Amino acid sequence: MSGPTRARRTRPRSPGRPGAGPDARGTEIEVEVGPVAHGGHCVARHEGRVVFVRHALPGERVVARITEGAAEAKFWRADAVRVLRADPARVEPACPVARPGMCGGCDFQHATGAKQRELKAQVVAEQLHRLAGLDLDVVVEEAPSAGPEGLRWRTRTQFAVDAEGRTGLRGHRSHDVVPLEDCPISTERVVGSGVLAQRFGNVETVEVAAGSDGAPPLVVVTPTPGRHAHLPRLPDASVAVRTADGLHRVSGRTWVEERVTVRGEDHAFRVGGAGFWQVHPAAPTLLGEAVLAALDPRPGESALDLYSGAGLFTALLADAVGAGGSVLAVEGEERAVRDARRSLHGREQVELWAGAVEEALVDEELTARRVDVVVLDPPRSGAGREAVAAVAALGARAVAYVACDPAALARDTASLAEHGYVLAGLRAFDLFPQTHHVECVARFVPRAQG
Repeated sequence: MSGPTRARRTRPRSPGRPGAGPDARGTEIEVEVGPVAHGGHCVARHEGRVVFVRHALPGERVVARITEGAAEAKFWRADAVRVLRADPARVEPACPVARPGMCGGCDFQHATGAKQRELKAQVVAEQLHRLAGLDLDVVVEEAPSAGPEGLRWRTRTQFAVDAEGRTGLRGHRSHDVVPLEDCPISTERVVGSGVLAQRFGNVETVEVAAGSDGAPPLVVVTPTPGRHAHLPRLPDASVAVRTADGLHRVSGRTWVEERVTVRGEDHAFRVGGAGFWQVHPAAPTLLGEAVLAALDPRPGESALDLYSGAGLFTALLADAVGAGGSVLAVEGEERAVRDARRSLHGREQVELWAGAVEEALVDEELTARRVDVVVLDPPRSGAGREAVAAVAALGARAVAYVACDPAALARDTASLAEHGYVLAGLRAFDLFPQTHHVECVARFVPRAQG
């Protein structure tokens, strides 16, 4: 990755020249901003050193304040605190704390939605080029908006709690909590739960999940270890406390219901304890339709759904293969498997396994099966080389890989290529507006077929 021209240093705010002492934090430098990088920042260079700059856009000239700057470090981190030459796509952030030194939840509120999608497309393409040796033209598709552009879409938000009991979000790469009165990317129902207006005692985090059935949102509180949580009254929400031995109901339900329509078919899913579910309301439909298009599952086929969660893709596959087909779903979180069992009750062609995907993939009962299509929806870290090799060994005619991290997708793409599978299609969706995150659905087929 090439960088911009050498920048000149402005007058520092803290004593000493950058690099002269043990730490340059607080020093301000003037830089030309280079390309966007994975992680919500752009790349600049100062006196030969790489500087990762947040709150900037490629091509801008900014004054950047060093936030991490050890003298011996190969790179520094910084925030753009003054813009000397702005990109035309720069806008004023909608949130008063989406600014340097404040909340770390949003990376791109200073750019238009179109610019954000352009940047994310560049990141996906760069990661696939660098880690998988592929050159692709990537387009990030806009998701249907639930509110103003890029706002009021997040149906699940985890808030941190500070020493005074106030809820908020942490600063970038920091444990410090920035108290909030509102979170503009969270839905009105999440904010309307009341957690931002209350004080909590002996609590580490407060998670809010608003299901799509219109019921009161679920608030899940995680106490400080070894302490008893003191909870405010939240009349507009269900409340539960999560401890090491499980989830404990305080009021209302300990789960939310999600309703999804894919290809004209309606589905309902129970998601317990603020468990994993896509946070953008349009995501289940968009991803479900993309997975079905990638796999084209046929009646009578055998499907495998790995990291199956609450069973979204499992249900769609079951409908597609019909009563004469089969779907094996594997998920490591037992509560999610229990929820899936309730949601998928009556589908005799579905089998649910609770356990680690890596162990299931080498189980003789699985390796002896015929597998026609596979859904692979791993955590942010990706599936990994061993799991990828095991998936490839099954010989499926198509694999749909759902990825929330471009680098992990690129690494696993390279591993699949080593085992005979090629990337035959890719769609990317902006399911996390205002942040650097992007969701991809990749289609892989055997090399001879591709």
